[in-house]
Amino acid sequence: MAALADMAAAIRLAALDVDGVLTDGKVTYDSEGRETKSFDIKDGLGIKLLQRVGIQVAIITGRQSTMVERRAAELGITIIVQGREDKLAAVNELAGQLQVSLDEVAYMGDDLPDLAAIQACGHGACPADAASPVLAAADWVASCAGGTGAVREWAEAILEARGDWPDLLGSFQL
Repeated sequence: MAALADMAAAIRLAALDVDGVLTDGKVTYDSEGRETKSFDIKDGLGIKLLQRVGIQVAIITGRQSTMVERRAAELGITIIVQGREDKLAAVNELAGQLQVSLDEVAYMGDDLPDLAAIQACGHGACPADAASPVLAAADWVASCAGGTGAVREWAEAILEARGDWPDLLGSFQL
């Protein structure tokens, strides 16, 4: 694994866990037994900014959820792997399909099922509230918790390290 500044230009794929990264990790059921999830809008813009500079974004999650499919569709994420506890195996499969090396993959996860992927990818990241072994293994740790802008913070750090941030920021200014 390499520091973000050293490998940011090589990133071709950003892979994200869902529960605890794109959400706060809580599972909530309504009175009808339907599961709900909350996603941070700022994370969504961060994902779109990564896509704008040509970085593909993938979701890899151990659970199955129609809400994940809906959020991915809203963000234009077409690479969704659900129901996969072995995140490293999923990343390896995606890398092969997309013809990218693991050195060109950045992965953000928060818990033990994400640990091997964080260690194997070119750049591993996690939210501030990740499990202790994940925090210890990550190359980069967000200042905020999962589901509260950690992905956005990471996206901005990647874009800054690549030198893309000033142009992207300028596209939002008068």
